[in-house]
Amino acid sequence: MKMIVGLGNPGPQYARNRHNIGFQVVDVLARRHAISLSRSKYNALYGQGSVTHSRAFESVRSQGRDSSSQKVLMVRPLTFMNLSGNAVAQMANYFRVEIQDIFVIYDELDLPSGKLRLRPFGGSGGHNGMKSLIRMLGTDRFPRARVGIGRPDTPMSPADYVLQNFSADEETVFESLRHRIADAVETWLFHGIDLAMNRFNSAPATAE
Repeated sequence: MKMIVGLGNPGPQYARNRHNIGFQVVDVLARRHAISLSRSKYNALYGQGSVTHSRAFESVRSQGRDSSSQKVLMVRPLTFMNLSGNAVAQMANYFRVEIQDIFVIYDELDLPSGKLRLRPFGGSGGHNGMKSLIRMLGTDRFPRARVGIGRPDTPMSPADYVLQNFSADEETVFESLRHRIADAVETWLFHGIDLAMNRFNSAPATAE
């Protein structure tokens, strides 16, 4: 089984925040594959199901590790961002998910808004949610999608900026970007991180 984790803060007041892009992408994937995120355990909302090949894979069906479906666990930690690792580590242990089979989606201040970067492993980059995951999992050797939200153009603390909703101009980019990230996660599921990086790191969306 593979685990797909979106990072964010629980509650409707945070739902459209920049900081909640991970939650938003998990919601896209859950709708796409009819997986209900209605169960809770270890301070996480989750759903289980299968992901099957979709239009995103038609050009790469014959490459890499191909199969008709993958069992997945989709997870939204409800601990608030800074304690995300508590929920993720407990879920991975309970469902016996290997570290390399955990894929994490989160916002990145130090990438331009709308830019997507997949990585097979790496440090937290100062992101508190990722700090918590790395600490609780005991390693940074898990794949992830870093989703650029940029930094504010006007004087504003990063904490205030990430807790704002996307601007109208940003939303025109991020609406399609959420689906692009979902395609990237699906590619990882069936073909691994290297092919996913080759396909999705090369032509990111921009908000400019």
